[in-house]
Amino acid sequence: LVVRFDDTNPDKEKAEFEEAIMEDLRLLGITGDVVTHTSDYFQTIYEYALLMINKGLAYVDDTAQETMREERAEGIASRCRDLSVEENLRRFDEMRRATELGMTCCLRAKMSVDNPNKAMRDPVIYRCNPTPHHRTGSTWKIYPTYDFCCPIVDSLEGVTHALRSMEYRDRNPQYEWFFPALGLRPVAIKDFSRMNFVYTLLSKRKLQWFVDAGHVSGWDDPRFPTVRGIRRRGMTIDALRQYVLMQGASQKNMLLEWDKIWSLNKRVIDPVAPRHTALLKKELVPATVVGAPAQPEIRDLPKHKKNPELGTKQTVFSALLFVDQSDAASFAAGEEITLMDWGNAFVRDIERSADGVVTGLTLQLHLEGDVKATKKKITWLGQSPAVHPVEALLVDYDYLITKKKLEAGDSIEDVLTPVTEFTDAAIVDANVGVLPRGAIIQLERRGFYIVDQLAVDNELGLVKLIQIPDGKAASMASKHKEDPSVARAKKGAAGSP
Repeated sequence: LVVRFDDTNPDKEKAEFEEAIMEDLRLLGITGDVVTHTSDYFQTIYEYALLMINKGLAYVDDTAQETMREERAEGIASRCRDLSVEENLRRFDEMRRATELGMTCCLRAKMSVDNPNKAMRDPVIYRCNPTPHHRTGSTWKIYPTYDFCCPIVDSLEGVTHALRSMEYRDRNPQYEWFFPALGLRPVAIKDFSRMNFVYTLLSKRKLQWFVDAGHVSGWDDPRFPTVRGIRRRGMTIDALRQYVLMQGASQKNMLLEWDKIWSLNKRVIDPVAPRHTALLKKELVPATVVGAPAQPEIRDLPKHKKNPELGTKQTVFSALLFVDQSDAASFAAGEEITLMDWGNAFVRDIERSADGVVTGLTLQLHLEGDVKATKKKITWLGQSPAVHPVEALLVDYDYLITKKKLEAGDSIEDVLTPVTEFTDAAIVDANVGVLPRGAIIQLERRGFYIVDQLAVDNELGLVKLIQIPDGKAASMASKHKEDPSVARAKKGAAGSP
């Protein structure tokens, strides 16, 4: 396996981009036998450019860019098209040295003036650029275009089939033209369509804008569709591989929903994700449990009832425990409920503040009660001096844009989701506090989460847990709800009634 970086534009290529791609490949379990760069072949490609000039198959053009664009569109030959070989070689040397004349020129392949496929209308194959290259420094001041490099390097590196996405289809004849022109072994082409997802931008340029504008934390942001981004969100490599194989190589343009890939991921993690407990800190309710042990008891319970191989976790059973406000607010005096992993209890007393918020509960254990007969089965956390809950931050995200598919004329700023990060302060069972970064768990009745930061690494001293989408409609829907007045203003601006 050859991992090649097409580093042909010194203005855009940066070492960190390559490092990021290599890290993504490592995360996918892909290791190249050799890593190459198109810049390794700059001298060879330059010599092929000289060969084309000498064969009368390329010419140096100093036509102004806008004029050249118009001439190509209209099928008009450049005034430089029939320059002599000697003059083209002289001009190409001016380009190589980045002289004043050379900076105004480009090298074009002499393919066609008026081919119906405009990609064949004498495309540019070399440009002058004095910007130092991140690998070759100032050795070169002219750089080959991607379209010129690919057929040459593919042939030289022994590629037999070039897998190219559909946006290159119009340029495939151009790719194939170079093989006989340069006397190179031809490479077969296999087209495939890219996977596009709703509410998602895949353009590196557009994603870079989000990074530069500070809308995300970096290329590994959980909202990003990068390998590192979705891995940080809780996507497993197993699920990613299965999904790609399930989709197959299609030539049909696809705009995919995110539900299937996250549903597949849930099937992968559900059997092996340990179960834990989290309660929201806001208006947390203390409960006194009549019939509980006088002193807190720490018992070992299975992390996953259906997968004993995952081991056990410590659970505190105590006379004072905590429950969620939402659960407590739903109780009625005398109601029988189930404390998960403990048993049934009667609600004997409910204390409320003046505004109706539950401030305390009294429960009486009824362990002989039938857990199947109760409607409410709640999570809870006990406490003891030795084992006590850990503070955590539960994080969920929305899509970065509010539009399912960005059209050509759309501005990112106009479809930017105003708020894309949502946090809840919580307490979690003590076992979560010792989990490593990247551990995937299920918080009972809340969903699956991945440990993103340990307490020691978080400036707030909290364990940061990121919610993993489960593929269900509720978790896949955009959380953004546009203000009706804004929607009406947009409609009016568009001229709609």
